[in-house]
Amino acid sequence: MSVEHLVRIIAGFFIMLSLALAHFSGSVDMTHLSWLWFTAFVGFNLFQSGFTRFCPMDIMLKKAGVRPGCGL
Repeated sequence: MSVEHLVRIIAGFFIMLSLALAHFSGSVDMTHLSWLWFTAFVGFNLFQSGFTRFCPMDIMLKKAGVRPGCGL
């Protein structure tokens, strides 16, 4: 597994963990529809893309003409 995939898995895990901890501590109520569900979607997408290598943002950026690499 590459460093890029591990970074996606770890980042997604920590996003979802922070939302879960906020929910269960009473700071946030995730049972109601809110913008935090968008954050949960991004976290889950990062997490799953680390395992499956499928990322919708990769597809959109490639269609927009963004080339892989650093480019600095």
